[in-house]
This record gives sequence, C-alpha cells and structure tokens, in this order.
Amino acid sequence: MAQKPLVLILGPAGHTGDSIVEGLLESGNYRVAGLVRPSSLTKPSTEKLRQRGVEIRAGDLKDSMADLKKHLEGVDIVVSCILAMVVLDQKDLIRAAKEVGVKRFIPCDWATPGQRGIRPMGDMKGEIRDFIVDIGLPHTFIDVGWWMQLFLPLPARSKREPEVHARVNTEYAGGTTPTALTDLRTIGRWVARIIADPRTLNHPVLICEDERTQKDAFEIGCRLSGEAESLAAKRISISAEEIESRFIKFKAASEASENPMAWEILYPYWTMAYVKSIYVMGENSIASAKKIGYLDAQALYPDMTRTTLESFAEWFYALEEPAYAHF
Repeated sequence: MAQKPLVLILGPAGHTGDSIVEGLLESGNYRVAGLVRPSSLTKPSTEKLRQRGVEIRAGDLKDSMADLKKHLEGVDIVVSCILAMVVLDQKDLIRAAKEVGVKRFIPCDWATPGQRGIRPMGDMKGEIRDFIVDIGLPHTFIDVGWWMQLFLPLPARSKREPEVHARVNTEYAGGTTPTALTDLRTIGRWVARIIADPRTLNHPVLICEDERTQKDAFEIGCRLSGEAESLAAKRISISAEEIESRFIKFKAASEASENPMAWEILYPYWTMAYVKSIYVMGENSIASAKKIGYLDAQALYPDMTRTTLESFAEWFYALEEPAYAHF
C-alpha cells in the first residue's frame, strides 16, 4: 500500500499553522511534519505537536542549501505559514524544493486577494508567487479572506486594549462592502481538500465560508453579544475619502522614513492599505477574486460544511475572552 503524502508545515505552531496541522491530521490522509527552529525544539508548543503525531524537523529558512534539501527529504507537499516579516526569506527553500522534486508548494499567503501596488505585504507575497512560477515549481496559492475572529465587534467584558476594541468597532466606507470571511479554526479542513485536488495545481484558490458586510457584523454582534447599547456607543465611522487621505499620508511617511520597517511607521501604512483594498476597492470578495483568476473553494467542494458568521458569533460571544485571536 502506498504511503500517505508527507506534508511539511513551516510555522506549525502559529495561528494558521495550528489550524492546518489539525485539519490535515483530522482528514487522516496525510503524514505531517513541522519545521521548527532549533531554539523552539523544547517549547511546550513543539511538544504539543509531537504528542499529536507531528514529526518535528529542526531547521530555519536561512540554513544552507544543503541543509534545506535535507529538511525536505521525503516531503511531497510544503505548506508555509511563516511570520509575515520573513516572507521573502522563502526563496532559498523554494529553490531547494524545486531541486529535490517537491510535488506542490504552498507559500505563505493566507490573507485577502487583490491587485498589486496597494498592499505592501501583498506585493511581497506576489514577489514570492512570481518566483515560484518563474522556476517552474508546482504550486497552489491559497488565500482565506478575513478571519471571522477579527471581524465582529468586541463586547465590553473583553480585556483587550482600547485600540483593539476601536479597530473592530470601526465602520469603513459606509460598512456595506461584501467581505470574504473564514473561521480560523476550519482553514485546515479546506487545505486538506485543496492540496489533494489536481484541479487546484498551479492555481490560486480563495477559501471563503461566508461573505458579509460590516453592517451585518455589527447587527449580529449587537444581537448575540447582548451589548447592543454599549457597542452602538463605541461605534466609529470612517469615510472612503478619509481612508484615502490616511493611506496617502501613511504611505508618504513610509517612503520618507530611513527605517520604513519600524513598527510605528509600518503598522499604520500596512493597516490602511488593507482597509483601502478590502472596504474601498472591494477586493476581498469572491467575485473580485474570480476576476483575477482565483478558484472558489466553495464551488470546488460544495459538500464541505461552512461556518456562517452567525454560527461563529454564537461561539465567539460565549467565550470568556472573545479577543483571543486578535493581534
């Protein structure tokens, strides 16, 4: 009997990586390995992975080409869930994957679809996509829209910082833009289907479980949190014109800075770039993604159970701290 495909996950203990580990193991169709930095080998999160049956391989994206090839021994599929700030460091691993014959490489995307030139992070991920295509490495590019965990307004009992409350209680550009949403907890189940499907080879795919507006999220939050009055009192509204003004301001500050990657420079610019893309340009929708060549995971797998924003909200507002997944 043929062995199950071996999937190597980079960043297996992060939010997205953990979901993918769970989904692959739950499917029963894969062997799963995780690439973990040597300094993290004794961390509780790594031990948890071992206990779940994940093979741990010690390594780093900046290892030598010989070591990178060794990390990829026997690997059929690579799924990258690395930190956003090191996205461009994937290139040597991609070269190594091509040389050893990896059958499918899924680079670190896991966000919203959109055109180039608006979101700096999207452009960095686009550079990696171009690199993969140029060297001829079999691949699938997977985006997931916006997490449901980051879309609902927070109840007053949440102990998260005021700026976190303000971020998710802000209505952008009228709040009526359709937004593709996915429950972080279920991303791995979709990935398990996508990476086994020959139809998705060498294509971008959008995972979207529900498509709702900010006004929908606010109404659901008021109804299911039991804190309608409190949420209404804290509601903030920012127009499309103000979003564009802030985007131009923050972009100019980044371009003029000697250290554009400094958090105080980077964060407002990158955040407003996503706000513009999602809520002004409407790029985070199934229709918009299809226009630029994405396959729709809903259409590919109509038998998959999808999480609606309402059903997610029932779980979310029952948590002691609903902001567990906020940055």
